[in-house]
Amino acid sequence: MTVAAQRPVPRLDPRHYAPDRVPYEVRRYAGTPDTLAVGRPGKVGLLELAFERIAGRTELTGHYQKSPLQIMRPLYFDPARPDLAVTLLMSTGGGILQADRLRTDVRCGAATAVHLTTQAATKVYRMEHDYATQLFNLSAGPGCYVEYLPEPVIPFVDSRLYQRTVLTVDADATVVAGETVLAGRLARGERNAYQVFASDLEVRRPGGELVALDTVRLVPPGGGTTGPAVLGGHDVMSSLYVVSPLAPAARIADVLHGALADCGLLYGVSVLPQDSGAWLRLLGSDTRACAAALRAGWDAVRRLLIGVPAPELRKT
Repeated sequence: MTVAAQRPVPRLDPRHYAPDRVPYEVRRYAGTPDTLAVGRPGKVGLLELAFERIAGRTELTGHYQKSPLQIMRPLYFDPARPDLAVTLLMSTGGGILQADRLRTDVRCGAATAVHLTTQAATKVYRMEHDYATQLFNLSAGPGCYVEYLPEPVIPFVDSRLYQRTVLTVDADATVVAGETVLAGRLARGERNAYQVFASDLEVRRPGGELVALDTVRLVPPGGGTTGPAVLGGHDVMSSLYVVSPLAPAARIADVLHGALADCGLLYGVSVLPQDSGAWLRLLGSDTRACAAALRAGWDAVRRLLIGVPAPELRKT
C-alpha cells in the first residue's frame, strides 16, 4: 500500500526528507562524513501512514516505509476502546547515527482513533561528522482521537540532533502528544555530554495557522543545560500536550495539575493559546518516577476527554 497524499517533490529529494530550516546550534556541525554520506541508502528513513474509519474501526489504509523506519501492524487491545489502532513505530538501525535524515508522516482521517508509540527509547549515537534530523508530521482530521506517546530520546556523548514535530489538528479533533529527553545514559553516569539536542514542536490548524510553538535548545558545551528555563540540574525533561475541544482548556489544565499534585517532581501546567487545550512540563532525575508522572497525566486527560483509562502497553 502507498499513501495517496500529493507530494510537491519526490520522496528521495532532500527537500522532502530534510528540514527546510535547521537551528544554527545544530547546523554549525554540517560536514561530509567519512563513512556513509547524507542521502545514501540507509541514511534516509521514511515512513508514511494513513488511517481511516471503516465499519466502526480504525484501519491502516496507507503505508509506505523505507529502512530504517518501519512499523508492526496495528493492534487492537485496548479493552475500553477496541476501535483504537495501536501502532508501534520501529527502527531497524537500533538508533540514530550521524548524517541520518528521518521523516515520518501520519494522516488520520475523520473519526479515527489511533495510538502511536515507539518500541523502545530512541538512542542518538556519537557523531564525529555532520548531524542528524528527525521529522514527525501528524495530521488529525475532524472527530479524531490521536495519541502520540514515544519512548524517551537518549542523546549519547557527542551526539547532535534536531527533531521537529508538527501537529496539524482540526478544530474538532483531539491530539495528546508526549515528549521526553534524558540527559544521557544515566546508568553509566553520562550526563549532558552530547553536543546539542534541539527540538521544535508546533501545533497548527489545517489552514497552516500556528497555534503553539515549543522550542528546546540544549547545548552543553555552551553551558545551556543546567540553568533556569532548561534542565535546572535535572536528568529528565518530559512534556505532554493536549489539544482538544472535548473539555474547556482550563479544565484540562486543572486535571493535569491534580494528576501530578503528589508526584514529588518539579512541574508546571498552563493552557495553550486560543484555549485550544493545555500542556504540561515536568523535570526530575528518576526516570521511573518521571515516566509514572507522565502516564498519570495521560490517564487523567483520557478519563476526562473520552471517559476511559489508559491501557497497559507491553513492548517487550
